[in-house]
Amino acid sequence: MPDLKQRSLEVYNWFEARLGLGAPLIEVAEHEVPANTASWWYVFGSAATVILILQIMTGVLLALVYAPTASNAWNSLQFLDHNVKLGWFLRAMHGWGSDFMVAIVLIHMVQVFLFGAYKFPRELTWIIGVFLLLLTLGMAFTGQVLRFDQDAYWGLGIGASILSRVPLIGGPLVGLMLGGPIIAGNTLSRFFALHVFVIPGMLLGLVGLHVWMVLRLGINDWPMPGRLVKKSTYQREYHELEKKTGIPFVPDAAWKDAAFAAAIMLAVIACALWFGPFGPSGQPDPTIIQTAPKPDYFFLWLYAVLAYLPPSIETPVLFIMPVLGIAAMILLPLLSGEGEKHVSRRPAAVLIVSVLAVSLGVFTHLGTYTPWSPIMNAWTSDPIPVAYLHNRTPLEREGALVLQNKQCRNCHSIGGEGGLRGPALDAVASRMTEDQIIRQVLQGGGNMPSYGNALNPSETTALVKFLTTLRGNDLQPAIDASRHLALNGYQ
Repeated sequence: MPDLKQRSLEVYNWFEARLGLGAPLIEVAEHEVPANTASWWYVFGSAATVILILQIMTGVLLALVYAPTASNAWNSLQFLDHNVKLGWFLRAMHGWGSDFMVAIVLIHMVQVFLFGAYKFPRELTWIIGVFLLLLTLGMAFTGQVLRFDQDAYWGLGIGASILSRVPLIGGPLVGLMLGGPIIAGNTLSRFFALHVFVIPGMLLGLVGLHVWMVLRLGINDWPMPGRLVKKSTYQREYHELEKKTGIPFVPDAAWKDAAFAAAIMLAVIACALWFGPFGPSGQPDPTIIQTAPKPDYFFLWLYAVLAYLPPSIETPVLFIMPVLGIAAMILLPLLSGEGEKHVSRRPAAVLIVSVLAVSLGVFTHLGTYTPWSPIMNAWTSDPIPVAYLHNRTPLEREGALVLQNKQCRNCHSIGGEGGLRGPALDAVASRMTEDQIIRQVLQGGGNMPSYGNALNPSETTALVKFLTTLRGNDLQPAIDASRHLALNGYQ
């Protein structure tokens, strides 16, 4: 045992004499930080770095099997899920690691913003953090595309249609993104290069610079009410605080970072074991249009916003609001680099975070059930309720068949069953006249297409006659009958 220890020490000394890394690493680990920074609020940056390392390791292993070609990408994921031992678990770890990394980076950005850690002298640290957030979202988006299933295929088509709206250069941008006029093998190759080489390279470079600046400028001290940041005095005051209350980062402060990072890793493993990997769903097929593609969780809010936006303002919102938002984040430390840091003295910061959190939460919830999307199997699985056929003439009953056979219930519901894209039809005759119903059916309007060419005159007449009977009281006869039976049974 002593010989093994001595031999190991000799090997370490041999490498240290040539590399000289030991002393700088020990110095970095033991550098002093203000005692008030040894808090659970300061653990998110380290956790994000640990998850990034996890993503790199699992990504390298996945790349050994994944085939970035249009004909083999989907099959290679199926092979990983079903033929490689623990291949499904590896994919699940990578997928859930991506979600956790996005969440932790977002939380870290919010914590830095609320703690005023973007102020002098950490302006550039914050700006680099903004780009790290964008690159993290870019990694999540390109990773979804690499699944190359139905969701990825049609989601990419939607993204291309949005990009095509860029004035003057929309067409060339689409060609650059897709690698040609259609979504094909060149598209997948480009996204594979972005996901595996370009974005990770930029991410690692900026993470290294970000960590270096944290070490050089120190960890932002705990904000206190009334302790203002002034460029003329802040660094002197910080060094005095560091000398007065400083503790070594390892182990006095780092143990909380290590404990939180370990908890996050266990959470990723638990989600991977319990929920499994993301997709892939059906094979990408441009001939299958009966699909409702959804992005991954952290992009659902954008999915919902785009669905609810009026067509007239879609393009300005898509291309102006993101630019303004990113510009505001970058300019924030340059325009507000001094002053109060404590959250109680910055109500505007709390309001901004609250509004954004509520908005993202609401739109994400809306994106989970897509009320604007037709339910493509509604017309086959949900017949017209019997209560809506009572006391109807043969012509009106024929209209009910037209409503069913023409798939109107993909978008409209009756009796709580059917699509949610259009308004419910239970009481349509109480809010529209017969002429208005005819005009809406034949010409369309709003988000409803016209059906003038899809219906012959007799079908139109029957459908309108049936719709004019729907005044919101169709369930009453059934209710009255139930009451009658109950009373007779009681007597």
